[in-house]
Amino acid sequence: QVQLVESGGGLVQAGGSLRLSCAASGRTFSVYAMGWFRQAPGKEREFVVASTWSEGRTYYADSVKGRFTISRDNAKNTVYLQMNSLKPEDTAVYYCAASIRNYGLYIQQRIEEYDYWGQGTQVTVSS
Repeated sequence: QVQLVESGGGLVQAGGSLRLSCAASGRTFSVYAMGWFRQAPGKEREFVVASTWSEGRTYYADSVKGRFTISRDNAKNTVYLQMNSLKPEDTAVYYCAASIRNYGLYIQQRIEEYDYWGQGTQVTVSS
């Protein structure tokens, strides 16, 4: 089992920045990739970004490319999501997820490709 705990959400004005953290514990040696998803009110959960744990390969959703950056601290078993130039449409609950599956060159982008999920952290961007 892998446990994930997100933190860092909050209220920010449009154009501002936030950094989310996701601390992993448990069988972290089994994790192959980490991802961030988000879910806005009344909408489906959507992919934001993912990174392979050891190699650091990344894949971003077009909607956040150039504004969001995923990074990791392997020693702390923590993944970060730096969010800059935030827009009101970025408002959502942000979820951290871990996958123990290796898809080769493909980096997991679908909900069903992840095995563990955090509880989520609210990000609200005011206009």
